[in-house]
Amino acid sequence: MASEPMELGGGLWSVPVPIPGNPLAYTLVYALESPGGPVLIDAGWEHEDAWSALESGLASFGMDVADVRGVVVTHHHPDHAGLAGRVREASGAWIAMHHADAAVVRLFREVVERDADRSWELGAMRRAGADEGEVAAHGAGRREHVDPPAVPDRELSDGDLVDLPGRALRVIWTPGHSPGHICLHLEDGGRIFTGDHVLPRITPHIGLYPYDLEGVDPLGDFLGSLGRVAGVAADDVLPAHQYRFTGLAARAHEIIGHHEERLAEVTALLSSRPATLWELAAGLAWRHPWAAMEPQARRMAAGEAAAHLRTLERRGVARRDGADDPLRFVLR
Repeated sequence: MASEPMELGGGLWSVPVPIPGNPLAYTLVYALESPGGPVLIDAGWEHEDAWSALESGLASFGMDVADVRGVVVTHHHPDHAGLAGRVREASGAWIAMHHADAAVVRLFREVVERDADRSWELGAMRRAGADEGEVAAHGAGRREHVDPPAVPDRELSDGDLVDLPGRALRVIWTPGHSPGHICLHLEDGGRIFTGDHVLPRITPHIGLYPYDLEGVDPLGDFLGSLGRVAGVAADDVLPAHQYRFTGLAARAHEIIGHHEERLAEVTALLSSRPATLWELAAGLAWRHPWAAMEPQARRMAAGEAAAHLRTLERRGVARRDGADDPLRFVLR
């Protein structure tokens, strides 16, 4: 893995920005040269160690944070958007993000400003079929406070060109991991920045929260987005985690295959007997046994199971049984 700042050629550099306490270790922030100063792709987690790494990494290439022209955020998650606001404060840079994730950021800030409690999370667990012991354990669990990302100055749409004079950096909307996730195709350089959409060894979390969101199918969106980027002509794949690689189409189809296997696994658990979302999630094979998972990990697993169930509903394989709590599903 590339754990040191690297010059990648063609006016492009990468800086690993640490994510404290996270097994992913760091976010790869990319700096693209432009006449008005470097443009960053993602910014990293909001933390003093991360800020120091970003500053020193750029300095190793003769760049100063104060000279940054803009920050393009691939998606709103804190390990990507967290430092964007601080970069803007230091340099006057613009922040750009897809309009769907910009809407999420605005909503997140509204919720935080209202100082909302976490009762919605516990209610969601009850609706999924968790017993009261699970709910109590989750309610007692400690979660690190994360400030909302900065509201972007510019909102992007599919097909837009980023404000990068002299270069052609085009937005590819790739929803799934987040509603407004984007990849960025450097058309004049044969490179693609894939954020969390396509990673070399792992797959991003695809969850559905809450299940009652109408018209939302994050896994279906993700699979469609993977099929789309598989056709992009790019020899060099630059993800936000792990390391750069080649073979974009092969890796995209490998991830599609992984989720098709998971869909088949969920289908095998369904029958004419209604099963709760929590029961189905507990019956799936995860990296760690269900009994050993922390409450927050179980909630994420249930969200991922929900995303697969929604796709199976869309395909006519599964259906929700009734409208009462907890959520129950049967084989169609």
